[in-house]
Amino acid sequence: MKRIHVHVGVEDLEQSIGFYSALFATQPSVVKADYAKWMLDDPRVNFAISTRGKRPGLDHLGIQVESKDELGDVYARLRRAGGTIVEQGQTTCCYAESEKSWIDDPAGISWETFFTTGESTHYGDGTGERGARIAHEKVCCEGQSAAAATSACCDT
Repeated sequence: MKRIHVHVGVEDLEQSIGFYSALFATQPSVVKADYAKWMLDDPRVNFAISTRGKRPGLDHLGIQVESKDELGDVYARLRRAGGTIVEQGQTTCCYAESEKSWIDDPAGISWETFFTTGESTHYGDGTGERGARIAHEKVCCEGQSAAAATSACCDT
């Protein structure tokens, strides 16, 4: 069964944990110095916050799967959706070991598709995600008019 993933960048982790814990009526399942995560069943969502984003606000959305077979199905959907897929592969991110790929939707929002294979004691160095985000920015801005190049996805 799949689960929607939402990752929000925050400035004040403690304050944000308090807010989202009240909103979701439960405490996070993972809390680190720079990160917190709620694995909610109603609605079925993996909701994460961290101080590691580019800026406060929506960082990215995603689809988390529970098996390699489901991951293969989602990867096939990415190919049908069109656009440039950035295959990150096996990586450490958000205190977890995962296999993942990235794609931007037509509005420029990054979507992560992933299968978590284990836990990690560190957040990850972000090299794979930074590489994916850099690729997204290049794709977003290629062939854009001067007006479009000033949009949020093309800001440097």
